Amino acid sequence: MQSAELNYHHLRLFWEAARSGGLREAAERLDLSQPTLSAQIKTLEESLGEKLFERSGRGLKLTAKGRQVMDHAGRIFALGGEMIRSLSEGGPAMSPRLNLGVTQSLPKLVSWRLISKAVHEMPGLHFTCHEGQAADLVGQLVSGRLDVVLADESAPASLRVRAFDRVVDRSRVVFCAANPLARRWKADFPKSLNQAPVVLPSMHSAWRRELDRWFESKKITPRIAAEFDDSALMKTAAADGLGIVPIASSVLEEAVDRYDLTPFGPPVQCRFESHLITLEKTLRHPALAALTAASHKESA
Repeated sequence: MQSAELNYHHLRLFWEAARSGGLREAAERLDLSQPTLSAQIKTLEESLGEKLFERSGRGLKLTAKGRQVMDHAGRIFALGGEMIRSLSEGGPAMSPRLNLGVTQSLPKLVSWRLISKAVHEMPGLHFTCHEGQAADLVGQLVSGRLDVVLADESAPASLRVRAFDRVVDRSRVVFCAANPLARRWKADFPKSLNQAPVVLPSMHSAWRRELDRWFESKKITPRIAAEFDDSALMKTAAADGLGIVPIASSVLEEAVDRYDLTPFGPPVQCRFESHLITLEKTLRHPALAALTAASHKESA
C-alpha cells in the first residue's frame, strides 16, 4: 500500500458501488455520472496500490483485496453512524462489538448456546459471526479481523504467534434418532450400533476423530449412511430417518425439541470439546468473559 492518506469520500463511493453490485446502480443512487464514480474509485485503487474490482462479463466483481477493503469499510461506516447517534440528544452510547469466528465443524446448537450467554448478559452487544475452516479463521484472528475463534479443537501448533486456548464445553455423547429407529436400536446398546446406519460429522473434524476412536475401542463398526460438514443438516437428515446421530449432551434438550429426535442409551464416554481461542491471556472484552461463564464441562 502506498503512503498517501486514505480518502474516506472515495472509500464511501467504492463501498456503495460494491453494495450495489455495479457502477450504474450506485451512480444512480448517488446522483453521480458513471464515469465520475469510476474515476474516483480508480483514484482510491491507485492510493491503496490495489485493484479492487475486476471485470466479470458485463459487470464487475470484487477482487480478494476488494472484499477485504469492503469488510473494513462496512465497519468504518457503521462506527461513523454510531458516533452520530451517540452525539445526538438522547442518543445511545456506542454498542460494544465482537467479531467472532466459528468453525464449520462446530455444531450450531453448541455455538449458539455459548454465544447466547454473551448476548443475554450484554443486551447492546453487536456481534458479527464468520464461519469457516479453523486455519482460515485463526489466520483472521492473527491479522486482527477477529476477536475470538470458537472451534472443535485447539489452535494449531504451527501457529507463529502464541494463542491461548480455553475449553468452554466438554460433553459426553448421546446417540439419537427418529423414534422408530431409536426403538429398534435401543436394545443391547451400544452393541446394537454395529452395522447400524449412522450420520456423522465429516472426516476433517475433531469430533469425528473422537467418535471413530470410541467406535474402535468398543469394536463397533457402524454403517455410515452420510457425512456432513453442516451439523444442522446432519440432524435434519437423522430426524428424517436416514440414521443415528451423535449429539453433545450439553445441547441434548434443544436437539430433541428442535429436530424431534429421540435419545436412546446412556451418554457414552466419548468427549465432544469446544475451544475458545484468543491471542490474549486475559480476556479484556466483556463478552468473552460471558462466553467462558457459559462453560459446560462434565465430569469423567
